[in-house]
Amino acid sequence: MKKTYLATAVALVASLTAGTAYAQSSVTLYGAMDMGVNFTSNAHGNHAFAMVSGDTQESSFGMKGTEDLGGGLSALFTLENGFNGDNGQLNEGGRLFGRGAYVGLASTKAGTLTLGRQNDATVDLWSPFTGAGGVIGDFSAHPFDNDNADSDFRPNNTVKYVSPVFAGLQAEATYGFSNSTGFANNRNYSTALSYTMGGFSAAAAYMKTNNGGAQAPNQSGALTSDAVFTATSQQNIDAGVKWTFADNSNVAFAYSHTDVYNPIANAYVADIGTGWDAWKFNNFELNGQYYVSPAFYLAGSAAYTNAHFNGDSGDSTANWIQVALMADYSLSKRTSVYVQGAWQHANSNTGTGLDQPDIVGSDGPSTSKNQFVGRVALVQKF
Repeated sequence: MKKTYLATAVALVASLTAGTAYAQSSVTLYGAMDMGVNFTSNAHGNHAFAMVSGDTQESSFGMKGTEDLGGGLSALFTLENGFNGDNGQLNEGGRLFGRGAYVGLASTKAGTLTLGRQNDATVDLWSPFTGAGGVIGDFSAHPFDNDNADSDFRPNNTVKYVSPVFAGLQAEATYGFSNSTGFANNRNYSTALSYTMGGFSAAAAYMKTNNGGAQAPNQSGALTSDAVFTATSQQNIDAGVKWTFADNSNVAFAYSHTDVYNPIANAYVADIGTGWDAWKFNNFELNGQYYVSPAFYLAGSAAYTNAHFNGDSGDSTANWIQVALMADYSLSKRTSVYVQGAWQHANSNTGTGLDQPDIVGSDGPSTSKNQFVGRVALVQKF
């Protein structure tokens, strides 16, 4: 009888072990806090000191999981929020999981399909070629983050497909539904292609939004309260190249073109005026990262932005020059300290708030044609 019991127990353990091997699953908790003190040379006409959460990266907390379904197929999910470490409040318009909330299936042969709130293809494949989407963060963002290189927004209601890497090539496409009877009323779609061979990499991307933004009539659509522009149409065309060396030092060039039609609001500028037909931005950026040692690197970016503003009162042009520098030292694999600074010069004469320099991460727009922002901060990842 004892032998029978023992055989039954062994068989039960074996069956449970076999089931576990077939459907292995894992859940990972992760996050980061980027906290520091910023100095702004001119914010509303005054010097300003402020504690600021998130700069090289947003302070965030999330969980992600996978389940092996067998045959090279797995299920996955991600829930990630962004928060303000100064006071504990949620970012992204108060969303609990504003940085990402999606579920999907991944196949080693066919690629990955996900559904929910998530990055568009330009942020995933092109943004890493910029300083804002790389290691520098906010201080390297182009004026008003007009090309979303700094990930100001993420589309809702989005289906995303990411292909496997084949001969160095990877493709991605997204479609964010309007979730309204007007199919194109606040929708977003994007596509991107990247190529990597050895130390060389390149990417090209495109994104289009119809009738989106914080003041758009349809607030259940793809692009809502965290949008930079509220307009009838916006499109972004992006390209970038990068060379990465053996010690991970790199140099990159990024270009982006943004068209905004019939804009009525901008997240960074309260007074944009009225009667605008179109804003067009061209951003040119050179950036790089140099490792002095495995624990210490220097980074910098230099960008030139040219804009054309068309409206009822006529046409005008504007340009911005922006330089950002950074030094980062790792105390451990998860903890680092850094110091960085950025300077921006604006040359614009629209007679609105668009004329004022306003570096992303500053304490407010400058009342002169120049603005400088400095920062000392600590990053802890977990």
